[in-house]
Amino acid sequence: MKKIFFPVFVLMATASLTLCGCKKWVNEALDIEPSDRYTVSAVWSSETSADTYLLGLYSILKENNGGVGGDGNLVYFWDAYSDIMKSNSWNQYNHPYNVTFLQGPSSFSGQSAGTFECWSDSYTRIRRCNEFLRDAPIYGPNISDTYAQTRMGEARFVRAFIYWRLMAIYGKCILRDAVDGPDQNNKGLATPDQIWDLVEADLRYAGENIATGLPEGRITRAAAWALLSRTMLYAGRWDVAIEAADKCKECGGQLDPNYAHVFEDSASPENLMVFKFQQNKLTHRADVFFRPLGDGAQDGLHPGANIYAVFGPTSELVDSYEMADGTPFSWSTHGDDPYTGREPRFYASILYNGAPWEGRTIETFDGGADKIVEFNISGSAGSTVTGYYLKKFITEGQTGWEKFGSDHFATLIRYAEVLLNKAEAYAMSGDLTNANITLNEVRSRVGLPGRGGTTLEEVMADIKHERMVELAGEGLRFWDLRRWKDAVDVINEKNFHGCWITKNDDGTFTYKQVSCDGAGKTHTFLESYYAFAIPIGEISNNESITAAEQNPGW
Repeated sequence: MKKIFFPVFVLMATASLTLCGCKKWVNEALDIEPSDRYTVSAVWSSETSADTYLLGLYSILKENNGGVGGDGNLVYFWDAYSDIMKSNSWNQYNHPYNVTFLQGPSSFSGQSAGTFECWSDSYTRIRRCNEFLRDAPIYGPNISDTYAQTRMGEARFVRAFIYWRLMAIYGKCILRDAVDGPDQNNKGLATPDQIWDLVEADLRYAGENIATGLPEGRITRAAAWALLSRTMLYAGRWDVAIEAADKCKECGGQLDPNYAHVFEDSASPENLMVFKFQQNKLTHRADVFFRPLGDGAQDGLHPGANIYAVFGPTSELVDSYEMADGTPFSWSTHGDDPYTGREPRFYASILYNGAPWEGRTIETFDGGADKIVEFNISGSAGSTVTGYYLKKFITEGQTGWEKFGSDHFATLIRYAEVLLNKAEAYAMSGDLTNANITLNEVRSRVGLPGRGGTTLEEVMADIKHERMVELAGEGLRFWDLRRWKDAVDVINEKNFHGCWITKNDDGTFTYKQVSCDGAGKTHTFLESYYAFAIPIGEISNNESITAAEQNPGW
C-alpha cells in the first residue's frame, strides 16, 4: 500500500501547528502538558497512545505539501513565490507572497529568514522525533515484537523531511540525531554531507523497514523511496536518486494514464502521499482562494458563496503548455484562438476564458463574470489579476464548501515527480540517453512526442520545462529555481504577466499581455536568497558557531 490517509482525529489534534514559529504542542488524546514535553509513561501506555503521538509528528508533512490543506488559509502555497503563480493580495489573509519579493530586499535580514524562518520550530520537531526514536526500542517491544521497527521508520522519515527543509532554506544546519542534554547546547554547524548522510540513512531505513500491509494512515516504503529521490537532488547524489526512484517503482509507484484523474481521485495509483479532509470536520479554504470569481454569483449551485479568487497562474506558466502535437505555443501563431488544441495538462490545470465549468463558461475578459482586474499593491484585488484560475485543487460540481469548508485532498508527492527526479539525476550524472527515456515516460502519458536532447544544457532545459508544467501549483517550482540557482535570472528585477482580454462588439476577443505586478514594481531575488540567514539568536547563544559562519550576504 502506498498512500497516506490521515485519520481525522489525528489531524484535528495537530491542525494548529504551522511551519514557522509555532511552539505550541497540543495532543488532546494524551492531554500532555506542558506543551513542549511529553510523559513517557503516557505515550507508551498503549499502542493507541504511542501511535497518536507518532502521527502528531506527521503534521509538518501536511503543512508543507505546498498546495491545498497545509493550513486553512494556504499560507504555504510555495509556487506563489515563483514566476508561475500570482496572488492578487498584497498582504491580506496572511499571504506574504507579494510583499516578500515586491518590496525589495527589506523582507529579509541577517536576523532571520523572514517569512521562511523555521529554525527553532524545526529543532523542536527534531527533538520530538529523537525522543521517540530513543524510546521506541525500549518501550516498543512491550507493545509487540515488530512495533518499534516500523514506527521508527516513520519517525525517521519525518526527521529526514525536516532536515531537507532546513537545508533547502539555510543550506547548512546543526546535526542533532539524538536527544541532546544541556552539555550539547553548544554544537557547531555540520557539513552538508553530514546532514545528507543522515537524510539518506533515515529514508533508507524507512524504505527498508516499514512493514507492508499497514492500515491507512501510515507512511509507506514507496513514500520513503520517493522522498529519497527528491532529497538526493539537493545533495547531488545522483546515483542514490536513481536507485531510490527504482525502489519506489518496485514498491508500486506508477503513472496514472489519465493526468486529470490524479487530481480528481485521491485513490489514483500515482498519488504516493495523500492527505484527506472532511467537510465540517477537517477542512481548508481552497475553494475560497482558487475558485473563479463568477462561482460566487451562481444562483442555486453556490448560494451566498464568498469568493476571494486569490491565486492565478501567470502567462509565464500558461504559455508554456505546448500544443497537443508537442509544438510550442506561440501568440503569433495561435493568438487568434489561444486556448484550443493545447496539451491535456493545460485543460486539467487551467481555467481560462471560454473554459467550460460547472454548466457555464468562464469569462475572464474585462467586465466578465470572472473578470481580470489590475493588481492593487495596497490591498486585495478580489479577482484574477492574470486572466487565469488554477483548476487542480477544486472539485467541479461540489457543494457544501460555502458553509462547511473545502475537503479536496492534498498530495505531498506523486510518482511523476519521482520520474522527473530520476531523469534529472541521469542527466547530471552524464547519462543523457536514460535521462531522455525517463523524461519521455512523463510526456508520453499525456500524448506528447518524446524529447531527445544531445547536450546536458538541452536535456536540462527539457526537464526544467517539464517540471514547471507537470508539477504546476504543487509547491516545487520556487524550491527548484533555488536548487538550480536559476532564481536570480528568473525572478530578480522581473515582471510577471497576465492576459488582458477585451470582448469586442462582434463577440470576438482581443488578447494583450500585461504585467500583473503593478506599475513600477519588479521582483527582488538576490544571490544571498539561495541560503537565508542562520538566525542571529542561534549564533549569539551557541558558542560553537561564529559570525564568520553566517551565510554569504547576511
